[in-house]
Amino acid sequence: MTAPCAAIFGVGGEVLRPDERDFYRAANPWGFILFARNVNDPKQLLQLTTDLREAVGRRAPILIDQEGGRVQRLGPPYWRRFLPALDQMQRARQPMRAQWIRNRLIAHELNAVGVDVNCAPLADLVEDQSHRVLRNRLYGSDILTVVDAARTAAGAFLEGGVLPVLKHIPGYGRARVDGHLHLPRVTASRESLMARDFAPFHALRDIKMGMTAHIVMEAIDPDLPATVSPDVIDVIRRDIGFDGLLMTDDISMEALSGTVAERSEAALAAGCDLTLHSNGNMGEMESIASAIRPMTAKAVRRAEAALLERRAPTDIDIPALDAELEALLTAG
Repeated sequence: MTAPCAAIFGVGGEVLRPDERDFYRAANPWGFILFARNVNDPKQLLQLTTDLREAVGRRAPILIDQEGGRVQRLGPPYWRRFLPALDQMQRARQPMRAQWIRNRLIAHELNAVGVDVNCAPLADLVEDQSHRVLRNRLYGSDILTVVDAARTAAGAFLEGGVLPVLKHIPGYGRARVDGHLHLPRVTASRESLMARDFAPFHALRDIKMGMTAHIVMEAIDPDLPATVSPDVIDVIRRDIGFDGLLMTDDISMEALSGTVAERSEAALAAGCDLTLHSNGNMGEMESIASAIRPMTAKAVRRAEAALLERRAPTDIDIPALDAELEALLTAG
């Protein structure tokens, strides 16, 4: 059986168009990623996830960014609105219990509409210079706290039938600019990076999927962003010790140069397992599918190991969790 295309693709809208169905059937991407443009109500979303899997003829992973706060693609009136992660960590009377409940509720909502991968937790550290686009999405500035919070979130997802994606490897907290628009550069020494930025990811290296950061770490590779840098990917694999399925952050972000096809080729050549293209632009997706190869045997093994963790959610009392989270976040 031919390996899937080494790509995760977005979708244009709320309904799978015939031309999209034909393209996905031919291209056979490993998975799909959804955004707010794809979401209307639970019935519609469940139909879309079903149609996407039918298009490729298998239970393809369907990803979303549902962190809570500014980055959540599902929201009211059908889904809960969560505080930004850092705000919740600072407000909650029992931060780790609140972290578990929050993410178990998120997993419950995703599982119900056929989404089985969430692009979280984040293990980037809050720094004085952390850009505002990232800062309140994070869990804190202390390594042990961040590791505990990320581990708690990942466990809650798995119990809810959703796979976690650790991001942004090898660390995005020092970024002073928004990587969606500009390329962040970090001048810290390799020793400083190892001791601080990389430390949470090393502690969480057993999580089966991870996402790169579009960031230049000058001490390792002064020329190329981590996503397309063989030297940085080598650090991720060898020094950080992450041997899970490694996907790019959105390959269409303006932090990267070249066409999306060229970026995708460079990321895979550098050592990423998958390129992630999220905007649903058909022309761009076609160019990527034409340019890149199927997943390597090693990438397929990593993907299989990740998907082996998919399981039915454990039974849980959702109203009781809602009430407990509210109590934990209420000053008393």
